[in-house]
Amino acid sequence: MWEYFAGKILRNKLICIAVISAITAFMIYETCQIKLSYDFAKVLPADDPSYMGYMDFKKKFGEDGNVMVIGFSSPNLFEPKLFNDWSKLNSDIKSIKGIKEVLSLASLYNVYRNDSLNKFEFKPITPDASYSGAQLDSIQQLVYSLPFYEGLVYNKETGATLMAITFNNQDLNSAHRLEMVRDIVSATDVFAKNNNLKIHYSGMPYIRSHVMEKVSGEMGLFMALAVIVTAVILWLFFKSLSSVVVSLIVAAIGVVWSLGVMQLFGYRITILSGLIPPLIIVIGIPNCVFLINKYHAEYVKHNNKIKALSRTIASMGGTLFLANVTTAIGFGVLYYTNSPLLVEFGVISAIGVMLTFLISIVIAPIFLNFIAVPKPKHTTHLEAKYINKFLAKVDFWVQNRRIQIYIVIGIITLIGFWGITKMNVLGYVVDDLPKKDPVYEDLGFFEKNFKGVLPFEIVIDTKKPEGVFSDNAVILYKINKLQKTFANYPEFSEPLSLAEGVKFSYQAYRGGDPKYYKVPGASDLKALSEYTGTLTGQQSKLKFFIDSTKQFTRISFQMADVGSVRIKELVKELKPKIDSIFPPEEFRVELTGHSLVFLKSNDYLLKNLYESLAIEIILETLVALALFRSIRIIVLSKIPVLIPLVITAGVMGFLAINFKPTTILIFSIAFGISSDGTIYFLTKYRQELKVKGRSVAQAISVTIRETGLSMIYTAIILFSGFAIFAASSFGGTVALGILVSLTLLVAMFTNLVMLPAILLSIDKRQSRREALKKPLIDISDDSEN
Repeated sequence: MWEYFAGKILRNKLICIAVISAITAFMIYETCQIKLSYDFAKVLPADDPSYMGYMDFKKKFGEDGNVMVIGFSSPNLFEPKLFNDWSKLNSDIKSIKGIKEVLSLASLYNVYRNDSLNKFEFKPITPDASYSGAQLDSIQQLVYSLPFYEGLVYNKETGATLMAITFNNQDLNSAHRLEMVRDIVSATDVFAKNNNLKIHYSGMPYIRSHVMEKVSGEMGLFMALAVIVTAVILWLFFKSLSSVVVSLIVAAIGVVWSLGVMQLFGYRITILSGLIPPLIIVIGIPNCVFLINKYHAEYVKHNNKIKALSRTIASMGGTLFLANVTTAIGFGVLYYTNSPLLVEFGVISAIGVMLTFLISIVIAPIFLNFIAVPKPKHTTHLEAKYINKFLAKVDFWVQNRRIQIYIVIGIITLIGFWGITKMNVLGYVVDDLPKKDPVYEDLGFFEKNFKGVLPFEIVIDTKKPEGVFSDNAVILYKINKLQKTFANYPEFSEPLSLAEGVKFSYQAYRGGDPKYYKVPGASDLKALSEYTGTLTGQQSKLKFFIDSTKQFTRISFQMADVGSVRIKELVKELKPKIDSIFPPEEFRVELTGHSLVFLKSNDYLLKNLYESLAIEIILETLVALALFRSIRIIVLSKIPVLIPLVITAGVMGFLAINFKPTTILIFSIAFGISSDGTIYFLTKYRQELKVKGRSVAQAISVTIRETGLSMIYTAIILFSGFAIFAASSFGGTVALGILVSLTLLVAMFTNLVMLPAILLSIDKRQSRREALKKPLIDISDDSEN
């Protein structure tokens, strides 16, 4: 088959180039249309109960992650210049297109009882643009008499205050969000400079914009680093500019085709899919390394370019195809996670790997045919004195020191298992950002002064229309009781709920006395309802807490970024307490919001890692069966690929690298690429054994010497290529790069040392069995005679 394919390629070079060029031109056009994703990363599948509950919540009450906050601390919050400048900033930000609402000390509302109209009225506390010192003293006294705002807008003890900026939903998930955040920061920086203040920014719109801008910048950085690193390594290997250029052209076309496919699938660039272009470069270059190595080796034998290229395609085509299939499987199994974020990354990466293989097997030989034949200095890499000395030692160890190999690798593996026991499954919303990133410092400010900014929502279903106000609004007392329970947990902020709105109204009903900021008794509540039912001013401020059917109500908290483990503990502790207040037979209470969705995402990815890795092992075992019909050889050949994963997991445990969504990817990706080495070795071993009729020991020696060189070159490229991700500002991406590099380096050694040792041990064991059987037959023959 591959001989036929080689002939077709080399006889129809111009046609192949024309077809590749036409497809590339189309893919360039598609690539130019691709856009960044501004939506929140979708990890959970659409049919996941937690995700469905979250989407149902947003449908009833709107987006919960659409508030950006600005904060600072000052003992002079109500000093005229500072307050008036803060008021002006409030107005300037409110005028930015896409901003729905702004809440700060300069835009608070108070509730007033209007007995003549039998209504409550919401009126701004500070309707004017500026105020004098005496006026602000009165305003301060009034604001501090309204418990509703304490802990939400200001912290009296620390002198901290914040401005909550609500984004329109259509702008929140668009490119305009980045522009809005930049405008807000620009205006706030002027305010900070004029008042000599340290300003802190946070909230999901700000965090998401900060992350997306970094993703956009790093995509270009990684592309540049991948090109530079692989070009330098290729030059050091081949000492040939033409070999470097051919390899980079193949990789570049592979990147364009991958991005074009992404656009054709309707996907956008996310924090994960932004890694695909450099990954394609790093993974695609080894195809060219094997092809150029084989071409040079064949050309040195007979100095015939066409013959060398034909034999290169014929001998390497099948091997590279299977190797790329195993790599593609490593990405493709992410499809079975059903996580939109991982499915998009896995599908495009898998398709990109196979397309890059196709490009390399067609374009590389054609380009090599057009350029000059390799000179002696270009083939010196085949001698590689130091590497060949190392390979000779490896051959000696395999032939004579197998027991020692098993003992050493066994001890290292046991240490790896020990390290695994130290691993923690822990993720934070912003833990991929470096600890020195301003987002971390700013998040700490809001957690210290306002208990955090991450949404935590409770939805209460009364199971009947108008249920919120039925039974004399008994649900208000239950909500108040639940809020007192949550008050015992320092992770949660002051709540926003229907009960808090009623407290605010009751305080106004009682003349504004702060001691009446409480849920009133039944008689007062009935009297209050005559006012509450006809709220005027703007729209009812209580509408935010009740759906249109009055069957559902919500309690909104903000919480600290305490990590997935602590959130799980909190949910476990709170669930029985919630059920005791809201009996499940009468109410259905659901915990949701961004914080809970994040927790579920972490657990979901961990669960699906095991499933996808198991599927990957099964699929790659089936691929390996194309080479050998021996189940025993195939199963045992997976050991050298699994051991590096154990060692890497152990390193994660010893270095306290948490198991989280970004590091979970390491194992499926590394397993797929590591299996390439197994395919390369077994293909050559089978060829030497079956085609050339060598003994097992001879076949192993030849395979180590001839395939080992390309395996080492490939390992160096992959190690260096993945190491470029260490330049990322995202901790997860750094860990991904370093740990995959480590895994592939270890896999090179296990494939070069342990795999041939296993093959030789199998042969020795079979030989001993045959030797034991043979004398028994002879003895039986003698007895008959």
